[in-house]
Amino acid sequence: MNIKKMDNNQIKGKILHKLLRAGKIEASHTAVENLHKGFPKDMAGDVKDNVKELIKEGILLEKHTSYGVQVSINIEHSEKIKGYVRSFLMQN
Repeated sequence: MNIKKMDNNQIKGKILHKLLRAGKIEASHTAVENLHKGFPKDMAGDVKDNVKELIKEGILLEKHTSYGVQVSINIEHSEKIKGYVRSFLMQN
């Protein structure tokens, strides 16, 4: 079976798609550690790197809590978000 490796835009798209489905927008947060779930174990580092990039781009909002870093989607970047999600959904 030939499995095509996901590029960074597709990884970002999958992360954002997951957060959108869970309703993690603006005030609703989730732990950064939850974002690698649903990816192959060997991609955990790639997911972590892409989460950092999404934070730098301002697409993900960071909230530091006593129990760890939480993130949510910054809806002000909806066009970028749509582009990344489209990249993930169109892969094949």
